[in-house]
Amino acid sequence: MEKTKVGIVFGGQSGEHEVSLMSSASVIKVMDKTKYDIIPIGITKEGNWNLFLGDISKIEDGSWPDEAVPALLSPDPNHKCIITLIDGKESRYYLDVVFPVLHGPRGEDGTVQSLFEMMNIPYVSCGVTSSALCMDKVFSKKILEQNGLPIVDYKVFYKRELLVRMPEIISELEDYLGYPCFVKPANLGSSVGISKARNREELKSALMIAAQYDIKVLVEKFIDAREIECSVLGNDEPKASLPGEIIPSRDFYDYTAKYSDGDKSKLLLPAPVSRKDVSRIQELAVKAFTALDCSGMARVDFLMSKVSGNIYINELNTIPGFTKISMYPKMWEVSGLSYKDLIDELIEFAFERHRQKNELKLA
Repeated sequence: MEKTKVGIVFGGQSGEHEVSLMSSASVIKVMDKTKYDIIPIGITKEGNWNLFLGDISKIEDGSWPDEAVPALLSPDPNHKCIITLIDGKESRYYLDVVFPVLHGPRGEDGTVQSLFEMMNIPYVSCGVTSSALCMDKVFSKKILEQNGLPIVDYKVFYKRELLVRMPEIISELEDYLGYPCFVKPANLGSSVGISKARNREELKSALMIAAQYDIKVLVEKFIDAREIECSVLGNDEPKASLPGEIIPSRDFYDYTAKYSDGDKSKLLLPAPVSRKDVSRIQELAVKAFTALDCSGMARVDFLMSKVSGNIYINELNTIPGFTKISMYPKMWEVSGLSYKDLIDELIEFAFERHRQKNELKLA
């Protein structure tokens, strides 16, 4: 049987470049080599696309560009391939499906997905619109609100506002949200650029830090909460995994706690919550997934109040981390679906959605 040619796209230009390297290496290692012909495609921090056929360890340590070959995606939808040109000789590597293991802007936000749409090639995870909506924490919150789903109170400001009326903004936030509060770039993941502000000076600093990563800054009310996550998988009939709980090694689950503190952060799988709460979390996860028109996969992050027990949707990640310690695959493993089988299903869902879209074009 002919192998399925899978393009694994990694790297990218976002602040989560290194996370993508770890995720993609984990995916490549676990994929069934008897079933898939894996074609790694790396994007440098400068945005250059490359074909990389070297050792996976070089992806993990970041040295892969040294052995990569400049490449480009074919603009012809009849030629689903990546093209290299070495010493005047053109080589084509044909693709059946693409698995973008990219995190953050220019990877998880619909931009790369639009390229695959133009190539008319199946790809794993959400489409252009849902990827863009979920990447933007502000737009996703508005849609969740419109669908009657629970979220915490928030305010939004633009970088240009911060530069001209910082004192008024701080006063407005103190009156509406109080301290502490969380400050985030609107379009970023892995907790990059996020700060917890406990007073006026910390709030001013947090706003400026977030503005370094995005022109739009989100400020959220603090909830003394447990951090719960749930994985969703599927297209027309999505299903939710058992939820997991994160006990962060720091004040909250920031970038360092996620990727640099080793085993200091604890992952409780499944989350120690009641059956009623499990059902509620799974129900909300699927509703959020559907409301934002997701497909393939997403990880839904929740806040569960330690005081009231109320459950709030925090955000959705359309290409969640896929490292060996990442919650998305781990929650499926505890739910009975292995890492390897999960990848198989994701690829099948990519083909399914592509077939459905092409059937609509022919109708």
